[in-house]
Amino acid sequence: MLDLRHVTDHLDEVRAALGRRSAQAAALLEPIAQLAAERREVIAAEEARAAERNAASKAMARLDKGSPEFAARRAELKDLGEDAKALSERRAQIEGAVQEKLAELPNLPDATVPSGSSAEDNPVLGTWGERPACSFAPLPHWDLGPQLGVVDFERAAKLSGPRFSVMVGAGARLERALIGFMLDLHTREHGYTEIVPPFLVKDAALFGTGQLPKFAADLFRIEKRDPDKAYELYLIPTAEVPLTNLHADEILEAASLPLGYVAYTPCFRSEAGSHGKDVRGMIRQHQFNKVELVRLCTPESSAAELELLTRHAEEVLRRLGLHYRRVELCAGDLGFAACKTYDLEIWLPSQGAYREISSCSNCGDFQARRAKIRYRPQPGGKPRLLHTLNGSGLAVGRTVIGILEQCQRADGSVIVPEALRPHFGGEVICAPDGRCASS
Repeated sequence: MLDLRHVTDHLDEVRAALGRRSAQAAALLEPIAQLAAERREVIAAEEARAAERNAASKAMARLDKGSPEFAARRAELKDLGEDAKALSERRAQIEGAVQEKLAELPNLPDATVPSGSSAEDNPVLGTWGERPACSFAPLPHWDLGPQLGVVDFERAAKLSGPRFSVMVGAGARLERALIGFMLDLHTREHGYTEIVPPFLVKDAALFGTGQLPKFAADLFRIEKRDPDKAYELYLIPTAEVPLTNLHADEILEAASLPLGYVAYTPCFRSEAGSHGKDVRGMIRQHQFNKVELVRLCTPESSAAELELLTRHAEEVLRRLGLHYRRVELCAGDLGFAACKTYDLEIWLPSQGAYREISSCSNCGDFQARRAKIRYRPQPGGKPRLLHTLNGSGLAVGRTVIGILEQCQRADGSVIVPEALRPHFGGEVICAPDGRCASS
């Protein structure tokens, strides 16, 4: 969430920054500006009424209690008190409306973020590895996986409907191997603390990271009814939500920063508004596995922390030998809570295109303000908002896709990346009967 004082004191600057995202984002600012102006008027009227009440009270103290003037002053004080109460109630209404409108505003793009309106404007910062050279027509993962018997979309649809998958045999083992490999890398070499968080969270946690109220339609809500009470919880759309909110409403000491957390969780998204996009395969599903990285740090170090977090995610792809590129999101393509984002995109030979496998973002103090996460720069000093960062390290299902597509051979088998073999327990994936898919 943006700071109200900064918004109102630098209205033109904030409007211009939001305009870099879109005209629609900038338009969200106008009701806030109007409400803020009305709030200032109400506060001025409150102060004037307070001064009048003070003067009337002093004047009444000098009068004889039985005099007509005393009665008149008492009536005047009553009227002023009612006016003050009404103004106070109006100010509370305005401030509530301001907070609601403020919660709808996205984060301001960092000054270093390139301008642009869509993914087509995202500059490519670099690539790693060579594109796999295929002397055959590579199969898409939605054909290769079922042929190898490692993914079953039909039975998943029978169980749960579209946009689900059942991982079978070597497919299930591949996902499990990737999860262990990623967690080991991030904890043993990158220094993250592993967390196993709840997969159900309160609405306050989702508000803290920015999923609520804007993305309510993309969440799965669980209504629980006990004999004594009813309450709601939400399935997490990403482990970013519980990891970031571990320190909600807390004040940390600067000496404890930076903090790095990693978690494997299933993630649940309704994919509202994505009808017709990636309907085949495992790219965009309602349930998927992900290893998430979250870092908490001081404002002065967050730019460097974003570079570090992104390198940690890249290292997974490099260890697996998968060709990818890094792009920087332009202002118009940034996520709601992010002020700067790098996407890692993996090459899919069957599509002849790159697809996102990790999104690494610096959210500045945007989430910290919503979740009330602060730190003390010095012991006993005044608390400040810290900065939060997050990124996929990596999306497990999309990594499976990358391995199936980049490591497939002409005979239909798939070579398991060398770094993964100790976790997987083999070198090649073939069909369950021992034959490869196209043999």
